[in-house]
Amino acid sequence: MGKAILVLNAGSSSLKFSVFDVGAATALRAMAVGQVEGLGTAPRLRAKGADGRVIADESWTTSEVANHAQALQQIAMLLRSRFAGQDLAGVGHRVVHGGADYSAPLLLTPPAMDTLDTFVPLAPLHQPHNLAAIRAVAEAQPELPQVACFDTAFHRSQEKVAQLYGLPYEYFERGIRRYGFHGLSYEYIAATLPEVAPEIADGRVVVAHLGSGASMCAMHKGRSVGSSMGFTALDGLMMGTRPGNLDPGIILYLLQQEGMSAKDIENMLYKRSGLLGVSGIGNDMRVLQESDSPRARLAIDHFVYRISRELGGLAAVLGGIDAFVFTAGIGENSAHIRRLVCEQAKWLGIDLDAAANEQGGPRISSAGSKVSAWVVPTNEELMIARHTCQLLGL
Repeated sequence: MGKAILVLNAGSSSLKFSVFDVGAATALRAMAVGQVEGLGTAPRLRAKGADGRVIADESWTTSEVANHAQALQQIAMLLRSRFAGQDLAGVGHRVVHGGADYSAPLLLTPPAMDTLDTFVPLAPLHQPHNLAAIRAVAEAQPELPQVACFDTAFHRSQEKVAQLYGLPYEYFERGIRRYGFHGLSYEYIAATLPEVAPEIADGRVVVAHLGSGASMCAMHKGRSVGSSMGFTALDGLMMGTRPGNLDPGIILYLLQQEGMSAKDIENMLYKRSGLLGVSGIGNDMRVLQESDSPRARLAIDHFVYRISRELGGLAAVLGGIDAFVFTAGIGENSAHIRRLVCEQAKWLGIDLDAAANEQGGPRISSAGSKVSAWVVPTNEELMIARHTCQLLGL
């Protein structure tokens, strides 16, 4: 009987999963990828096998599948029916926040779960659902080992000066510091560059993870030295529904002059800002690119503007850059956004190859470009599976 690893990534209304056949940690093969989406509204399970063919497409009412635990039950039923010859050896989870202490994947225990609960206020859109999935697995199969892989861990290599805020130092000691996020994505890119682009792997590289959540990371020799995101996943670039970098005085103004409650402000910052808030249309970049609305264009222009500003800052942190890498949903799929960003970055020495950009790379800059530009697809699930196998000794 073969062994398999289940990888779970729980969101507020979805539960994404991947099943990996364990041969060796460096040769993991995804046997199935899918998700239960629409939890709380219109739950639906869709999954594809290793060949890309659909192996499941099923919908339920909210009374039948109402939460992550019930979604997990449906996933388990699918896996038992499709992969009866596989022995599930462990479950790896994406957990957004690991705090200051967790700089590596963690075998989960009740005390560790108690600690992770304390980080919920730092990632309210993600952490509660990450932990809910862990508890659902523990309730269904308490003997099954589970591993937490943290989005913040990759950035723990940063120097203290990069993690500090200009607040009284006692707050840094109490955990108020720049953590950075999307670390699993950046770690995957760092591990992949020696194969895809060996000439830049050990150099000064800025990676832009551009999706519904968006951030940028400065890497030197494959290690994080700076990130656009900070204490929470609200910081840095403008995102699908989040504003990114914000003058803290705005929050004081909204509290004191507009009479907004902390809960109202939280809702606005996490769910009503970003591309959605500026455009008034939506948070999907594909929809905005197809729209002729002036505000849709404004949202796109501001998205690119913020990337350009952050790129300049991270280039300064690195003392210059050798390469710029696009990844994640928008970064991998929008040639238009890549073109706009690279045009803004001509001053850095990026000379875009228009044809290569339209084809999606991997290299999208000209042969003579002083700073090269690349498109490298990310794979956070594979990164989680590798860590889980390593920690469980598989």
